[in-house]
Formats: sequence, structure tokens, C-alpha cells
Amino acid sequence: MFEQEHPEPKRRGSLLGWLRSSFLTGLVVIAPIGLTIWLIWTVVGWIDGFVLPLVPDQFQPDILIRNWLGIEFQPGPDGVVSPTSIRGIGVVVFLIFTLLVGWTAKGYMGRSLLRFAESVVQGIPVVRSIYSGVKQIAETVFNQADTSFEKACLIQYPREGIWAIGFISTDAKGEVRDKGGAPGDHLISVFVPTTPNPTSGFLLFFPERDVIPLDMSVEDAAKLVISAGLVYPNNTPAAQAAE
Repeated sequence: MFEQEHPEPKRRGSLLGWLRSSFLTGLVVIAPIGLTIWLIWTVVGWIDGFVLPLVPDQFQPDILIRNWLGIEFQPGPDGVVSPTSIRGIGVVVFLIFTLLVGWTAKGYMGRSLLRFAESVVQGIPVVRSIYSGVKQIAETVFNQADTSFEKACLIQYPREGIWAIGFISTDAKGEVRDKGGAPGDHLISVFVPTTPNPTSGFLLFFPERDVIPLDMSVEDAAKLVISAGLVYPNNTPAAQAAE
């Protein structure tokens, strides 16, 4: 009788599979942390580069701190002493300056100066349009921090039979409500984001009957959009079926 041959296990293949799996797992862990740190570092550096040049040299925070600590600046190759900026100082200066401006603007003198400055700006044609637009955006974003998307929803877009995720904003108001839709329609404003950048998209107005609210949170719907359909909420049938 012939002895049954047992093929040797493919150790090389299993080792490569283990290395690949471990590398991808490590990449999933490191990538969000690294990108978050890089983004914060970049934004802080951008703010420092914008704010610090506006501060006089004798009041540069890094120079004041180093003098207070007794740290001497080392001259460069050309013999010029150039202090090294401490990253993040510009952010602190910006926050303090913004707090002072906000505190001043709440007072009577501050409101008077603000009204006078706005009256001057309103007299300049091009600057007036830019200032009004930026002010309206700032007031919408910062003064109404409690205003956000109500729910995630499904709508048929860009044509019937094709479904897209949207975010219910508010009920239509004013002229849009009065002139849009069929008589008796209750129009709802829906923001339809793009993938993978959800900050851009389309503002659409749908009759309430054409909008299907979803049980998932706005955050989970945003993750679904950003991931291009790869990340589903954990407690939904779609996520359970994919496990």
C-alpha cells in the first residue's frame, strides 16, 4: 500500500497573510491618530504664522517666555539671533485677543464703535458685499451653535429609483415655502452631502412625503457618507448582515 502523502502547510503563505493582516490592523489604528495629530499641528502652525507677525518684536510671546526663563538665543550661521517660535503661542494670543474683542463688543462703547465701523464699511461698494457675506456666515455658524441637522434621511436623488442620504435641516420658509411644490405640500429643506467630503453638497427642497427619516444618528450617517458606504452603524441590519 502506498503511503498517503500529506502536503506540507504553506508556511510562507500563512506568514505573509499574518504580516499583511497585522500591517493593515496597525494602519487602521495609526492612520486616524496620525492624521488627527497632523491636522491639529498644521492648523496650529497656520494660526501662528498668521498671528505672530502682527505682534511687535518686543512683545513676541516666545521672546518674553525665553527671557523670563533665562534662555539665551543662539546666533545663526550669519550671526543674526533669530528666536525659534514656540508652536501654539499664536493660538493662545488669538484666543486672548478674541475674548477681549468679544468682551469689548458687549459693552456700550464697543457696540458704538462697531456700529460706526460698519457704517463706514457699508459706504464702500466692494468691501460692503464681502463684509456682509462673511458676517452672515459667521453669525450663522457661531451665534447659532445650537442649530444643527435634525435627522438623517433617505431621498430619491438625482432621479426616482436612486437613493441618497441627506440631512434634514429645517422646514422651508418664506418665498420658497409659498411658491415651491404643489398646493398643500409641506416642503422640507434637505442637505445632500458629497462623498468623501460632506462639507460640500446640495440644498434641496422636498415634499415631506418624499423624505424618509432614518433611525441612525446624524454622526453615523456622516460616517457612512465619508467612508463611501464602507462604515455602517453598528446596530442596524445592514451592519449585522455584513459581519
